[in-house]
Amino acid sequence: MTDPWVALQPESDPAERVRMLRRAHETFTTVGTVPCPVRSVVADSWRRSARAGVGPDSSANVELTDGDLCAYRAEHPLARVMPLFRELLGTFAADGEHLLAVCDAHGRLLWVEGHSATRRRADGMNFVPGARWSETAVGTNAPGTAVAVDRPVQVFAAEHFIRRVQPWTCAAAPVHDPRTGRVLGAVDITGGDGLAHPHSLGFVRAVARAAEAQLSLLVAPGGGAGDTPLLGALGRDEAELVVDGRRVRLSRRHSEILVLLSQHPEGLTGDELSCALYADESVTPVTLRAELARLRRLLGPGLLASRPYRLTVAVDSDATVVERRLAAGAFAAAAQAYTGPLLPGSQAPAIVRLRERLAGGLRSALIAHRDPDLLADWAHAAWGEDDVEVWRALAAVRPAAAVRARLAALEAELAVPDGRAVARARGATYLQRPSA
Repeated sequence: MTDPWVALQPESDPAERVRMLRRAHETFTTVGTVPCPVRSVVADSWRRSARAGVGPDSSANVELTDGDLCAYRAEHPLARVMPLFRELLGTFAADGEHLLAVCDAHGRLLWVEGHSATRRRADGMNFVPGARWSETAVGTNAPGTAVAVDRPVQVFAAEHFIRRVQPWTCAAAPVHDPRTGRVLGAVDITGGDGLAHPHSLGFVRAVARAAEAQLSLLVAPGGGAGDTPLLGALGRDEAELVVDGRRVRLSRRHSEILVLLSQHPEGLTGDELSCALYADESVTPVTLRAELARLRRLLGPGLLASRPYRLTVAVDSDATVVERRLAAGAFAAAAQAYTGPLLPGSQAPAIVRLRERLAGGLRSALIAHRDPDLLADWAHAAWGEDDVEVWRALAAVRPAAAVRARLAALEAELAVPDGRAVARARGATYLQRPSA
């Protein structure tokens, strides 16, 4: 199966592909229809570009210059990983007569570096620091489109929307804030047709991930990941807390308590916590107090307070990372952080509600976003293998034979009047591990 995000497959003839794309571009800009051989990611981008009022003879505008540009770059989060970008991509750009470019979340170019002759050519189309290269400004291009769709993408030759950029090929990947999932911008490599290779897209994607990893280590003291206890509760029945350099494996009940308290920094009364944990109303307050006493000894002094029960420091969790990324619209980053249902074996009423809210929100976003790779990742995961609605969405955007066959099998099961089929019809398997 070919990768729809790669511009040119190894067996393709670049010259013939260029001719076909030029004809397709002319067809779209004159009659508004996209011929079938154009990749869907490019066709969608062309349509967005046209709706934004971009013309094929448009040009980029320079919005930041001199002192304003320097001040903006100095304060931008990606300034902290520019040494990494230069280390990983600088030699590649210089030796290959390419350019390394970094843009912000609005598609404004912050840095453009690389081969001097290539930079002079790029100056002619305003591919320079301070210029806006968003889709809404100059149409389809790798950094602008990567930010727009929140995915790594290649753009080859006449796939570019404006004509003066069509001699170029580029590959870019978005870079996210590792704590919020918000798109900070994109890292891009721009040059000639030699970049139209799957390896260049994989390379720039790896560089973006390396930048995110480094950003996660560079958060300022006092508010950074190194000082904040981290709770891992996705895809596991027993959570793990990393605090003060220690890894603490929690029992199922302690896992539920910590997840709930991390979600309620204001604290919960004993009655509120009891209702959240126990479906059985006959459980006595003594039982809960004993669990909390054991948890306090396990965590060490000072982390768990009472009246109300609360955590004395903010505790971040993998579940809240997914929630933040969803809220920011960073669906790909949210899906990447989602490693499974929240405490899948838990029957605590409040945990069940949290699990359903998180998985349901992410699932709905992926179905609405219609990204075939993200849908395929969900459908082939243990929690999505029987999720018929996701398989229907995947079949609509990637109607491969294997996908259609799996969907047909699931829909056949729906016709069987038993509890298992009904549960699958409701997507229950993405919420909880099936009981034995």
